[in-house]
Amino acid sequence: MVKMLFSPAHSLILLLLLSFTDAGRILMKIKERVRDLQLQKAKQHLLALTVGGRQPLQHVKEGRIHQQLDHFNRQDVNTFAQRFFVNEAFWQRPDGPVFLFIGGEGPIYEFDVLAGHHVDMAAEHGALLLALEHRFYGDSINPDGLKTENLADLSSQQALADLAVFHQYITQSFNLSRRNTWISFGGSYAGALSAWFRGKFPHLVFGAVASSAPVNSKLDFSAYSDIVGLSLMNEAVGGSEKCLAAVREAFAAVEALMAGNASQVAVDFGCCQIPKEFDDQIELMQNLADIIMGAVQYNEEGVLVSINELCGVMTNQSQASEGEMQAYNRLVKLAQ
Repeated sequence: MVKMLFSPAHSLILLLLLSFTDAGRILMKIKERVRDLQLQKAKQHLLALTVGGRQPLQHVKEGRIHQQLDHFNRQDVNTFAQRFFVNEAFWQRPDGPVFLFIGGEGPIYEFDVLAGHHVDMAAEHGALLLALEHRFYGDSINPDGLKTENLADLSSQQALADLAVFHQYITQSFNLSRRNTWISFGGSYAGALSAWFRGKFPHLVFGAVASSAPVNSKLDFSAYSDIVGLSLMNEAVGGSEKCLAAVREAFAAVEALMAGNASQVAVDFGCCQIPKEFDDQIELMQNLADIIMGAVQYNEEGVLVSINELCGVMTNQSQASEGEMQAYNRLVKLAQ
């Protein structure tokens, strides 16, 4: 039987945590740090190539395509300029495949067509490399794009329509034909877009790589927490059953202390205000959970503690307190 990260017997706070496993701000910051680290590695790789006499950046071209803000309303003539990058260095004209890197909830860079597994495969298969930025991110947004009335146009359905229009634009620009097989690539949300692109437009995309893609939306996504719990118990990465038990005890202690002495919780975790309101308590618990989930999701990425380090803190026997308060104090230390 799989042990969950949080006990089902705990109150509504922890149950809501299971429903919104990817809602915390800390996890988004962790994702940004991972992305920055990936870019740094790509830059180092390209620098090494440059020192070796190669000039990979000379093969990259940046472009813009004017897209409809609302593809499903013909009366709306508003547009935005969507950024993309092209790398023809590996392309075996005229029939070589096309590898499309789909941008997610963030900007794209030249390195998205210069480094990565999809680039390695492009070199192997003689593919034309493309990267398309997601609408409303990076440079692909109008100055008034973040106004509330315009945010209705930020959706996965509009993004899929952007991809279809971009496919047509590239096909015409490079005089492509049916012999040029398209493969889309994406991870996380962009991975879902990759899969949906293949599913919605099978006549345009031959195959889709969808890494860690949440293709089926689920409101009560407690299965994510199950996997976190399994990872915390996995001895191969430094976990243990004792570690999982300590994490569960710590969250139970936070919940109990917040119900009786929220001001102490605010002091211990450096909150900007006392979490008296239910929404504030949810936010705090989510951000604490993000530390645990981030360690699992990005284990050994170098941006946060690893599972081994996390479990080392949570199972440290040097604390003078006992029981749940001992686990609580360890979580406080981990959050510092």
